Amino acid sequence: MPDLATPLNAWYRSTARDLPWRRPGFGAWGTLVSEFMLQQTPVNRVVPHLEAWLERWPTPAALADAPPAAAVAQWANLGYPRRALWLHRAAIEICDRHGGVVPREVDALLALTGIGDYTARAVAVFAYGDRHPVVDTNTRRVIARAVDARSQPGPAAKGDLAAMEALLPRADAEAATFNAAAMELGATVCTARSPRCDSCPIAHACAWRAAGYPDTGDSRRRQARYEGSDRQARGAVLKALREGAGHELPAKLVAADWADPRQRDRAVDSLIVDGLVEATDGMLRLPR
Repeated sequence: MPDLATPLNAWYRSTARDLPWRRPGFGAWGTLVSEFMLQQTPVNRVVPHLEAWLERWPTPAALADAPPAAAVAQWANLGYPRRALWLHRAAIEICDRHGGVVPREVDALLALTGIGDYTARAVAVFAYGDRHPVVDTNTRRVIARAVDARSQPGPAAKGDLAAMEALLPRADAEAATFNAAAMELGATVCTARSPRCDSCPIAHACAWRAAGYPDTGDSRRRQARYEGSDRQARGAVLKALREGAGHELPAKLVAADWADPRQRDRAVDSLIVDGLVEATDGMLRLPR
């Protein structure tokens, strides 16, 4: 197995982006909130929302004491607003089960609402410094290229954790740095579309480069268009309710100018099913 950690950790320490969750003393709660927000949302959109969120709710107890509607409203335009409800429920669970302190153990983190393999290990590693493999899309792409000589990783699988575990340094601190460094490399250098191999600190050990960049076709699934989609209609409904007095409006006035009334109604129905909107007496509101 090639030693990727030594050159990659040195590169990371000298070039890593200055992001709030990487600063000393950021804390487990801030790390957890940032990981919820970073799911399918670019870093530059997350940072201002994260800072505003933690200023309003600096602890799990502070969020747990707020109504769910406040969490959904504060989520604003981050997208995938069910994450706001999941984070609110997780805060309540942290208070009920762990005395208001974000747990350290991976199993305890996995038992919280909205937390999967990646987020649980990210909190344990980046907030508490424990030694676990942390694997996101960027990490999987780095491993696929540097170790497996493939341009893109296959579908996510449990084996991804074992592949990262095999590359981790033994020391906890070095392992945590390597987890962060692999993600940073995939996000900024070893990107999906235009990898900058001449700037890569592990180019000398990259199996994909050594093999002459095989399998370079872009076979990734294309994301569905957002403009005019049901997702956009759902966003319009939530935006109207966020801006309404008390996060509540007469149903007929919510996104009333939406071009397709049937799509608008479908969006409302799906939001009610998801628990993001409540309907009562001809009114729509964010959850209380």
